[in-house]
Amino acid sequence: MSFPLPDVLQSLLSAPDSKARESAWTAFLKEYGGLVLHVARSMGGDYDAAMDRYAFVLEALRREDYRRLRGYVADGCGRFTTWLIVVVRRLCHDHHRRRYGRTQSDSRAALEQRAGRRQLEDLLSEELGLAALESRADEAPDAALSGAELSRGLARALEALDPADRLILRLRFEDDCSVPEIARLLGEGSPFRLYRRIERILTTVRQRLQAAGIEDSVP
Repeated sequence: MSFPLPDVLQSLLSAPDSKARESAWTAFLKEYGGLVLHVARSMGGDYDAAMDRYAFVLEALRREDYRRLRGYVADGCGRFTTWLIVVVRRLCHDHHRRRYGRTQSDSRAALEQRAGRRQLEDLLSEELGLAALESRADEAPDAALSGAELSRGLARALEALDPADRLILRLRFEDDCSVPEIARLLGEGSPFRLYRRIERILTTVRQRLQAAGIEDSVP
């Protein structure tokens, strides 16, 4: 599915001179600066660390006549807000590598990614009723799936989701964003539409858990 180029991005990339570019960049920040800052904050650390990442990302987006933003036009797929979140997260990891060194940052990034998956899985486990299943597994190992099997089944179900759907789950359950806030960040329009989308995503996860033999996860 293709999406139209956002007006503020189109104005920025087609600006004929430096004055027009500065004006377009201001409009771009007004539209998407909050999203960039949210991602910078979600990577952890204190206020100063988040603002350092935020400044680094903005500088990187402006570099070489907005080369990274022009990359969205070249990619030609996906909603711009989803694409931007992915790019900003990568830039935040680049910032960490430059500050702390590649080996350390790569190791930390991998650990943070795995920790994030575990956290999301734990939160969804409660949402889907898997915690009760795991409790019963501890009481009667022969009568229910083990906790490790439940965790692996949920991880596989999440990995099979569309990246945009995984992002929505992370924002909703891991970052504790409200549905109206997510709708605004991702340009979904009506929050009610996003509520329905989240319910469809959770239904898909339940169905995949059923297919994996975790029948009791469906209420």
